[in-house]
Amino acid sequence: MQQRIVGTTMPAIEFLLDPNEAIISESGQLSWMSASIQMRTHTQMAGGGGLFGALKRVTGGGTLFMTEYRAAGGAGEVAFAARMPGHILAIQLDAEHEFLIHSHGFLCATEQVTLGLGFQQSLGAGVFGGDGFLLQKVGGSGTAWLELSGEVVVKDLRPGETLRVHPGHVGAFESSVSFQIARVAGIKNMIFGGDGIFLAALTGPGRVWLQTLPIANLAHALRDYLPAGGAGKAAEAGVVGGIVGSLLDGMR
Repeated sequence: MQQRIVGTTMPAIEFLLDPNEAIISESGQLSWMSASIQMRTHTQMAGGGGLFGALKRVTGGGTLFMTEYRAAGGAGEVAFAARMPGHILAIQLDAEHEFLIHSHGFLCATEQVTLGLGFQQSLGAGVFGGDGFLLQKVGGSGTAWLELSGEVVVKDLRPGETLRVHPGHVGAFESSVSFQIARVAGIKNMIFGGDGIFLAALTGPGRVWLQTLPIANLAHALRDYLPAGGAGKAAEAGVVGGIVGSLLDGMR
């Protein structure tokens, strides 16, 4: 198998598969492929898990169905493009190296890679789309390619060293890193600080990949350029209501 990343701001990854080699991705990720590639869509990944494993994957922000792209009868090409301006990152997986990634970070992987729910915490209605904060867990054996939005900043944390991060900037980290979500201290900081009301605390040892363009930040920047209407106002009201509700819960 050969692979290359093409492009800059909106990259894509192209694979040249030898006969019978395969790449898996979530449904709807395909960008282009040659005629020799055969598609097979199913709910299972390597390691089994059946329907329960598929539901755990959905809970983590993934899709119910996965698609396998296999070169049949000869070599073939298949490609997947990033959905956001950013970078495509390759990670190597084995029994001692697993990773947690942001809920929409999985792009594609080799056959023996597994994907499931890694972390879930409710942050109040309206925050992070009303689903709370989710992380996917990537394990198994092989290579996975992740999609991180914006620029990528790498931090190597020493044992006991803690980095506090706005949750939207968490791209991926090694499973050896301890992860917690906590409210920002101080009512004034939460209401007037402008940095949100939650921070993620990542404690080493291990490597952390941060992304500079969270999807929520991009959506906020585009809000003033979208047509005004009832649906937009309702969504904004839901976010505001969720934040106020979370603040009130913390004061009880």
